[in-house]
Amino acid sequence: MSRFSGITDNPHEGRFHQKTGILLTNLGSPDAATTKAVRVYLREFLSDRRIVEIPRLIWMIILHGIILRIRPKRSAKLYKSIWTEHGSPLTHITQQQSAKLGTLLKQQGYENTEVVMAMRYGNPSIEAGLEALREKGFTRIVVLPLYPQYSSPTTGSTFDAVAKVLGKWRWVPELHFINGYHKNSAYIDALANSISEDLQANGTPQKIVFSYHGMPKLFLDNGDPYHCLCLQTTRLVVEKLGLDKESVISTFQSRFGKAEWLKPYTDEALKSFPEQGIKDIAIISPAFSADCLETLEEIEGENREIFEQAGGEKYRYISALNDRDDHIEALVDVLKPNLG
Repeated sequence: MSRFSGITDNPHEGRFHQKTGILLTNLGSPDAATTKAVRVYLREFLSDRRIVEIPRLIWMIILHGIILRIRPKRSAKLYKSIWTEHGSPLTHITQQQSAKLGTLLKQQGYENTEVVMAMRYGNPSIEAGLEALREKGFTRIVVLPLYPQYSSPTTGSTFDAVAKVLGKWRWVPELHFINGYHKNSAYIDALANSISEDLQANGTPQKIVFSYHGMPKLFLDNGDPYHCLCLQTTRLVVEKLGLDKESVISTFQSRFGKAEWLKPYTDEALKSFPEQGIKDIAIISPAFSADCLETLEEIEGENREIFEQAGGEKYRYISALNDRDDHIEALVDVLKPNLG
């Protein structure tokens, strides 16, 4: 029997007219914290034309001749340092977010919705997620990449992956693609709440650092809005909390290679603070909707060490929003205009 045999001409009948599938996506992780698994993951990740925008032939020689021979072993050690009994923190947290989002949608009256999680790189893949929705008869799909601030290497790449899969389907579903939510008031409230809770528990630091994932400055020069969206996010949270603008700074982390990236760099800012008399800081990474290698290892570990070795005394990381209730409520708010 065809998967489309339940269609009727009555819009109030048949599963195809009543249900909305939601594909919740994030970046992804290796299947295991091993050199072999990390190599597979990095090959897919670093082969994406949105990630590395240099001539293809040159990059493939560098990638396969140098990077994939050296970096997987080094990265595997970093993944091992954050790996849990559930495996990848990012994958596990995204699974929790997906489950809680599905439950909350039904509690709020969206009975005919179902949430499926997928990863841009690694597993479960975007293709697997979309196929799962198709097999269940969804012809209306909402894709929500968990990147609050749009950028070409993250959100744009997710769109590419979705389009590639749908390009093979005979019947393309009604598609709603959410390309960001950095100004959503519920998202800003959730960020503000997480900071406020930390300040109440630990006191007010001398500086609050908003550390966003970096990207080559060339991307900004070529029109990527990510840098501006990050600064807008910081401004909205600062206004929400009524913070002194001088007590806050936006920085950019996770750079690699020799090209100039978005500035100021997080590690260099942290290193310079103690000599300015700033020895008590709190740091938050609003571009990450779930804790991952870049927050748990880089921010919690590597950057803490940089700050303390430079003379810093108090350093605390304010966790990503993860599966906080107010974060899940914010995701529902982002989805609502697209649920029909």
